[in-house]
Amino acid sequence: MDPIISVIIPAFNEEKSIGKVVSDIDRNLVKHVVVVNNNSTDNTAENAKNAGAIVVNESNKGYGWACLRGIEKINTLKTDIVVFLDGDYSDYPQEIEHVISPIVNRGVDLVIGSRVLGKREKGSLTPQQIFGNWLATRLIRLFYGASFTDLGPFRAIKTDVLKNLSMSDKTYGWTIEMQLKIVTKKYTFEEVAVNYKKRIGVSKVSGTIKGTLLAGIKIIFAVFKYRF
Repeated sequence: MDPIISVIIPAFNEEKSIGKVVSDIDRNLVKHVVVVNNNSTDNTAENAKNAGAIVVNESNKGYGWACLRGIEKINTLKTDIVVFLDGDYSDYPQEIEHVISPIVNRGVDLVIGSRVLGKREKGSLTPQQIFGNWLATRLIRLFYGASFTDLGPFRAIKTDVLKNLSMSDKTYGWTIEMQLKIVTKKYTFEEVAVNYKKRIGVSKVSGTIKGTLLAGIKIIFAVFKYRF
């Protein structure tokens, strides 16, 4: 029997892109598409619903808040694998089958879609994102002995494993928390190459000085938090 796949898409003011993201998801492969409207002030929720997504609201701003709300919804649905995908159209939803393949075919627990290993449109990753990924993955290797190339948001994880991780970060540290907990709890993981393009609109994290600084601090803090 084929596994049941659900997708969680956190979205804050992504009215220009969210419909494209949802429409590009293969609904023969994915059963549930949950868009978490993270206190948007535009037509994100309406456009997501019109494209066929289940829309839930999370009033607390923050990537982690939105992901946790999405998980809460997913827990009410029958799901074997959860895929996380951004709502800005920088990822390629058509690559979901590629990202879940190690789970479906070999039973891997977590798969990270690595933008570093894939083809990137020029300018799709900012210099601060490139440096942040480099620093974070080097620290993970140094302190945990685990090799990652990216903290990319495009990822897939077994539903039961996700529940056992007891995710808690509410903001910028969500992705690294998942990866560090996977390592410390001795779950299996792999990376697959994914392609990446310039997002529609301006990033709420890497597109601002404040967001970049806060994300960097959160990532470094997380490395030491789960190590000691």
